[in-house]
Amino acid sequence: MIRDARPEDAAAIAAIWNPIIRDTDITFNPVQKSTDEIATLIADRQAASHAFLVAEVEGVVQGFPSYFQFRGGLGYARTMEHSVNVAAAARGLGLGRALMAALEAHARRNGRRMLIGAVTATNAASLDFRRGLGFVEVGRIPDAGWKFGRHHDLVLVQKLLDPPDGQGAQAAIN
Repeated sequence: MIRDARPEDAAAIAAIWNPIIRDTDITFNPVQKSTDEIATLIADRQAASHAFLVAEVEGVVQGFPSYFQFRGGLGYARTMEHSVNVAAAARGLGLGRALMAALEAHARRNGRRMLIGAVTATNAASLDFRRGLGFVEVGRIPDAGWKFGRHHDLVLVQKLLDPPDGQGAQAAIN
């Protein structure tokens, strides 16, 4: 079941997110998130009509996607940066695809035109996952991030979304 995240999901989200933060270069942020920070993040994103969803399997949160405005200012109001994280035990089961489908549907319903992903260049699985979902590489930033004592390249990927009325992605910006 995929649903909107709730503040009480923060501990389960932290249990998925913090090992990724602590143990991988998937994110360049080295600081783990508290449950209070996550609860605030959920509330803030949802208050801005941005998605923060969770997937439950047998009543246990096993993954979460989210998006937020790519950059500040009204000119970027339809361009969202996303992330998706799945518990280690639930990877490879199609949950990531289901979460991304729900995230894209939320974005379309809320008038979003584009999803951007910022992926560590060495994270081939994430890049392949997004390519399989129709994302295309639009840029690389050498040495953009620092973690584990070295610089990491950042790959930007993009997917244009069609609005719910089916008029095409270009119509959403006119």
